[in-house]
Amino acid sequence: MAFDTRLLTGVGVLAAVTEAGNFARAAEMLGLTPSAVSRAVARLEARVGVRLFDRNPRGVSLTEEGRRFHAQVMPLLAGLDEAAAEAAGAAAIVRGRLRVSVDPWFARMVLAPRLQQFLARYPLLSVDFFTSNYREEMMAGIDVAVRFGPPDASSLIVRKLLETRVLTVAAPAYLEKHGEPQSPHDLVHHETILFRDPQTGLPFAWEFQRGTEVSEVKVSSRLVMDDPSAAMAACLAGQGIFQSLAIGLAPLLSRGELVQILPEWSEERFPLYAYHPSRHLPPAKVRALLDFIQEIAALA
Repeated sequence: MAFDTRLLTGVGVLAAVTEAGNFARAAEMLGLTPSAVSRAVARLEARVGVRLFDRNPRGVSLTEEGRRFHAQVMPLLAGLDEAAAEAAGAAAIVRGRLRVSVDPWFARMVLAPRLQQFLARYPLLSVDFFTSNYREEMMAGIDVAVRFGPPDASSLIVRKLLETRVLTVAAPAYLEKHGEPQSPHDLVHHETILFRDPQTGLPFAWEFQRGTEVSEVKVSSRLVMDDPSAAMAACLAGQGIFQSLAIGLAPLLSRGELVQILPEWSEERFPLYAYHPSRHLPPAKVRALLDFIQEIAALA
């Protein structure tokens, strides 16, 4: 026999009427009209097959059958309250195993060096950490995924975490040998390192923005890579000029290992999004990670 959810509603009304002593005060407690309370009680009486209340002009009181029924169901209501409180507590506690898939650049340059801080903050949590540029099946067995680029149209819940600038950089050794470009179009005469868009399989176009002015340069390269960390390693070694996300580059720039070129043309921005599968409030462990990412990104 299927469970009738109206029975549970009626039991809740029964408890309120018993406590209040009449339908009007119970209605105020429940945010209902007195007639709605009366109908709920009538439905409950019809469902259980006995009269639960004696009604009189001054109020209502439980019948003998009503007192027995009330005594039996109140522990069940208390148990439901306890279960709800326990579930709410579990939702608020960051614990368990978090399976997260993260863009390799963000993982290497920003998140992985700070995971010790995250795990120290949440000692009941463990993390399974995967890195990938790709979005196909990125949620398979994953609680939350983090990817750069515009969001896909999908059934997943999407949260924008940040935007970062796109910088054009080179190693001092490369610039000493080949000179520094003075305009975006000078780059057609330079060695460049291209990064392949994981969604299209084609190298990302090089775009430069200065205020409202946008310039796209069709650079060519003998080196195309699908791992931005490997591309950065080649750039640091003097192989060529690379367009990189700014986030995570501050230490390399401050130490002089990289030089930003064409800084006045560096207003292009690229977003970072988080994806998770549920339309309901995500678990505490997912919310904790996303809040932590936004916290550390502000310092990166």
